[in-house]
Amino acid sequence: MLSERLNLSGKTAVVTGSSQGIGKAIAIALAEYGANVIIHYRTERKDAEQTVKEMNQPKGKVPIVKADFSKKDGVKNFFRSVAKVTDTVDILVINASVQVAKDWQEVTESEFDFQVNANFKSTLLLMQQFAPAMIQKGWGRILTIGSVQQVKPHPAMIVYAATKSAVFNLVKNVALQLADKGITVNNLAPGIIDTPRIQEPVPKMEKRIAQRMTTPEGGMGLPEDCAGMAVFLCSDAGRYITGQNLFVDGGMSL
Repeated sequence: MLSERLNLSGKTAVVTGSSQGIGKAIAIALAEYGANVIIHYRTERKDAEQTVKEMNQPKGKVPIVKADFSKKDGVKNFFRSVAKVTDTVDILVINASVQVAKDWQEVTESEFDFQVNANFKSTLLLMQQFAPAMIQKGWGRILTIGSVQQVKPHPAMIVYAATKSAVFNLVKNVALQLADKGITVNNLAPGIIDTPRIQEPVPKMEKRIAQRMTTPEGGMGLPEDCAGMAVFLCSDAGRYITGQNLFVDGGMSL
């Protein structure tokens, strides 16, 4: 039965960037289907605690871990902290990312490094840390959260968009190497999703460019629209899907 294949009871999941937005919705959904979820945040612990409240889990049961993946040793320190609360991670959802909206000619070297380290470099490092235990166990799910900007880059987010494209290339490479080890590696690419990030100021665009950034569906998606696909890909229901990019974007990528 499909319900049995979606059941995540006994599985432990790490969801980075799960204090708000898409990561929060995915963490709540994984818990709803039985997974033990570890919450991650970068700056605001109160937001992470709110995620835990909405998961309807017993107080103190859900670990919360702080880490800044743009910093040196951020991933290593995060892995050490996770290892203190669990000896196995079956599901790794790499959702945390940062973006600096700016005209491409004004992007500084530090802003470039900030986004590349947090979005791309950390993705490889997280996979390197968590995949070995999955290989040993013979079961694992790695899901990266990309963006429709992989194929329709926003003019004011040149570095962010480039990192998302790079992550999917990484996904395909690692998926090929782990496919025979019971581990799937996929990328979920959202379009315009109604999250706090959507409220951040973005430089104005020419009308012809702005028209390319519209959604055929006619509106914004919700974080929960991404969560359902995430649960599917992280369960046995999605066991035969690996190395793929799945758009959840209301047709924006068309």
